[in-house]
This record gives sequence, structure tokens and C-alpha cells, in this order.
Amino acid sequence: MARAIDGPATTRFAPVEIRGNASWTALAKTGISSAMADAAEHAPRGQCVCVGLPFRVGRPVVLHDKGVTLTLDSIKAPWLVFMHTSDIRPVDTNRDGLISPMRGKGRLAEHAADYVIVYADGSEVRLPIRRFHQLGTFTRRWGENCFESILHQKMRSCRAHHEQPCDSWGFSQTRTGDNDGSPWANWLWAWANPNPRKEIVAVRFEPVSGVIMLSGISAGRGASLPLRWRRRRKALLTLPRGQTFDPTLDVEGRLEQIQLDMGQVISAQLQSQYPNDAWTKSYNNQLPAVSDRHVLVEYTSHEDAAFHVSGGKTIPVARLEERGKSGSLKVVEPATQRVDLIVSEKGTKKPVTVKLHVHGQAGEYLAPLDRHRIPNPAWFEDYAPDYLHRATHYCTYIPGETVIDLPVGSVYIEVSCGFEMKPVRKVVRIGKATRQVRLEIEKVLPWRDKGWVSADTHVHFLSPTTAQMEGAGEGVNVVNLLASQWGELMTNVGDFDGRSTHGTIDTGGDGEHLVRVGTENRQFVLGHISLLGYEGRPIVPMTTGGPGESALGDAVDVLLTEWARQCKAQGGLVVLPHFPNPRAENAAAIVHGDIDAIEMTSWDDLYGGIDPYSLSDWYRYLNCGYMLPAVGGTDKMS
Repeated sequence: MARAIDGPATTRFAPVEIRGNASWTALAKTGISSAMADAAEHAPRGQCVCVGLPFRVGRPVVLHDKGVTLTLDSIKAPWLVFMHTSDIRPVDTNRDGLISPMRGKGRLAEHAADYVIVYADGSEVRLPIRRFHQLGTFTRRWGENCFESILHQKMRSCRAHHEQPCDSWGFSQTRTGDNDGSPWANWLWAWANPNPRKEIVAVRFEPVSGVIMLSGISAGRGASLPLRWRRRRKALLTLPRGQTFDPTLDVEGRLEQIQLDMGQVISAQLQSQYPNDAWTKSYNNQLPAVSDRHVLVEYTSHEDAAFHVSGGKTIPVARLEERGKSGSLKVVEPATQRVDLIVSEKGTKKPVTVKLHVHGQAGEYLAPLDRHRIPNPAWFEDYAPDYLHRATHYCTYIPGETVIDLPVGSVYIEVSCGFEMKPVRKVVRIGKATRQVRLEIEKVLPWRDKGWVSADTHVHFLSPTTAQMEGAGEGVNVVNLLASQWGELMTNVGDFDGRSTHGTIDTGGDGEHLVRVGTENRQFVLGHISLLGYEGRPIVPMTTGGPGESALGDAVDVLLTEWARQCKAQGGLVVLPHFPNPRAENAAAIVHGDIDAIEMTSWDDLYGGIDPYSLSDWYRYLNCGYMLPAVGGTDKMS
């Protein structure tokens, strides 16, 4: 027997006892289709909680060719919520084999039935039930939804695959689940009773077209439509001392330590604690402290919803939002003020591409509308234009202007653009009339004006356009985006054409920020080699010798020196990346004169400087007369 419990039940509604005209074991004899009969084993039964509302599903009502009257215990309620569904309605074709008019598999707006509410005084209210409005089908085509009813399973959150493994890596990146893949769909329709003080004693169901099945009714009170949730809000949860936050979600997308009945927790993360009081005096990219017992909770809910927290306690959302604090929860000002944020170079009005960080008073990250609100630091799980310093300080790159939702009150902004521009950390006060925020960033080092060109010799995974924007936001004039192979995974190979330099004036750019796609060719013992700017066909194989660089079973059929010489033959430059490791054939390639430069990389610490181990190894070659220049490469992989 299937059950549906998608979270705690609200106390504002109660299930209505119904005694239908059918049994689950004999549904096939009621005139329903064989498809519906086969799927019925997945239909919810027994005590159910659907979208936070309680239902008791016993004998269902099957409405086919005869009316059915349900006698109810006396009910007084402002709202009735019907849990029902419809059988499929085959569509007819004309003599040409076409369907006209095409109203969808569920027959849009077709009058399916009338539900007649009978009051104790003998008066009645007739409710027309139309398909795709108050009622949907038990199975449906993608894209066929209802206007006035919702699926019986609550929308839920999910975590990215690297945080909590799941079956679908790709869909986990959306961090949402709509629960519409079940073989059986009931639809919830809420009816506002125009006579809430009258006793309802019966409901008469009158068929008009097709077959309808009613599983349950829930009756209760609410300030507004009980199935409609509001836009997202935030709260800060303080855990009991000694309790550790558990971010694990169950199969219904629920946390153990905090849930909602008429709503859903969107995300819950340990709070980032920034030095807000000294924000303008703190330094660029400074990491926040991360609390061990304060959890930033984002949620969407009905105004009558309640939080259910550890220890069985409930906290009404309305009370929390009215008082600002209730129990273990504290309100975080919602980000509802939509503004244009523009960054320009001081002395001009021209927008300048920058790296941007914004957070609110509770440390909550505030992303532009077209950026991730929860950036993903995992390897090859995301290549959006975001930057995460040590996976705790969230930033994104913008082309000088963006649209962002901000909370009323103080917001804390960080803007940077490489080494020539002075980073800005500023506190901006947002009011209800704020529509635009303008910031200026000042050039303090005229390196580019004097002819210097900055470059990154080593970037992976980004699209060329994204790499160009990120390069501009970091003051990097030339980005070398490297295609490569990782086992059976090939990355950026479709971006390599052996001729294009993205961002040139000829291609519509300004000629200041360029991207060229090359390759990083690798063997896990002999070494890695970056082949930059060469023309013609890609130099393959890109990796050899099996894991951990190449595919299992790949032979060592090319050496670093051969890759280097082929690159030079095709007009390219050769760099030894993240020098000196892996350290084997690189020595021979240097001695033979096949290497143009060695690369310094600082993977772990933005402020750690050049690794002295790399530096000392470079000097070994310099002292032996091999005057190789050093270049900088980030080996960026996200």
C-alpha cells in the first residue's frame, strides 16, 4: 500500500472521513481504464500528509456514469481541499488523422463534473470541475499542468551530488525536485467556502464527462489559499548547545532538525560570519568564520505554516515574522528590493568587468539574478562565472552591471579587478526606494598603460566567453583555456579549432582581453605539458599511460618531448605547468631546448606567494644555464 507523507501536518486542517463507493481491490470493475487500474497500486492510501495538509484515504469515490452523494459529519470550515484525479481521456482524430482542436492529453477546460456542496439548511453551492483547472489526470505528458490545482506531493529540495550522492548527477545541480515522476498523480484543489459559518453535511458528485476518482478531503482554516506559498524568505536557526548540524536530506527532501508543514525548507547552511562592523577596513577575499551552531535557513511557505524543530517544538511562521524572533529562530531580512548594480572605473561612467561579492547582515550571500545563489566548488560539477575562495567566500564575475535582489538595510559589497585596480569593500544602505547602486573602482597601477600584458597560462573547463569575462574581471589580458582528457572524460575539445582567438577586434571584442584554446597533454609519471596557441589540428592523444591521467588501457605512445616539438611545428609555445611536478621527462625536454617557460602555480593559498619548492627547482635550472622564464598559471578547474 502506497503512502504519501511529505512532511509534518499542519494543525489548521483536519482530514474529512469519507466512505466512497469503490474499493481499491475492485477498482477494475468500476469502469476505469486498464492503465488507471494498473497504476492504482501507487495511489496514496491510509493516513497521508500532502503539501502539509492531512488526509485520510479509505474507500475512494469513483465517478463514472452515475452520481454519488457523500454524507459527512457536520463540517464548518473556510476551506475544503479535494484530493482527486481523472482517468485519461483519449483524443479523437478527424478523417485526416489530425487532432483538431488539440486540447492536450487531459482535454483542456473540458467540463468533467460538478461537485455540489450541501449545507444543513438545505442550500447548495455548485462547483464546476474542469480539466487542467481544478483537476488533472493520474498520468500526464510533460508540460501539461493545472491552473488551479497542484500535485499531491510537495515540491522539495535536493543537494548537489558531491554533497549527498544521488542517482542523477546532472539534475542534482538544480537543487530542486518536483516529485512529478510518480506513476500516480493526485491533484489538490482548494475551495474557498463562501459560507464558512454554515454546516456542510454532504457533497454530491455529478459526472459530466470521463471518470474521476476522489481519494480524500481536508477541511480547515487559513488566511489565504492554503496551497499557495510565498516567495522565499530566510531565518537564522540556533541549534542547542552540543548539537551538530546535519545537512542530510531524506528521500522527501526533509532535514532532521528543521521542517515546515505548509511550506518547504529550500536550503540550510552553517552561517558565514563576516566582520561587518569592520567591513571597510578588512581586506579583499578575506575568509569569513563559519559558525558551528548557527544555521542560515532559506524557506518558502504559506503564511499559516509552522516550523517543526528539534525536540518536537513548533514555531508559527506568522509569529516569527511578526516578532522578528521566536524560539530558536530569528528573522533574516528578505532580499526583495530589486536594484541595478553598476560598477564603473573612477572618473568614467563606463561599466568595468569585476569580481563581485555581496552579503547581508546575517552573512547570507546575495547573488545576481542570473548567478548561482549556492555556488558549487566541486570538480567539474559547474563552470558558471563564480569564484569560491576556500569554498566559503562566494563571488561572481559581472560585466560591469547586473540585476540583484537585496534586503532593506545594510549590505556589504566587495569589488575587485586584478592588481591594477584598488579593491573596494563598502557598506551600502538599501531603502525601499533604492533602485540603483553605483560603485566606482580606481586604477592605481598603470601597468597596462605602460605596455605590460598579463596572462594566465593554465585554465580548464570554462567556455571561451566565460573565460574572457573572468579574465577581464581579474585584470588578465590573455587566458589560455586548455582542452584535455581525464580518463574517459574529454573537456573543451569542442572549443578548440586551431585558429580562433576570442576577444580580438576582428571577432567583436575590444582586443584587450583574449582567450585562446590550447591543450594540456599529460602522462602521470613522465609529466604534464601545456601547448599554447598552436594552429591546425589538436595534438593527440592528449593523455597517455592510463590512470590517473588517461583512460584505462591507454598506452604510453607519445613522450613529452614529442608533444613539445609537434606544438612548435604548429606555431605554438610550450610550458611546463605547475612546475616542477610531475618531475621526470621535463628535465630532458628542458635540456633539449623544447620548453619555452615553466609555470608557477599557487593552488591552495591566495596569499601564500610562490611555492618556495617550485622556486628553488627553477633556480636549479637557471644555475645550470637554462634561462627559462617563469609564467603564472592558476590551473583553474571551476
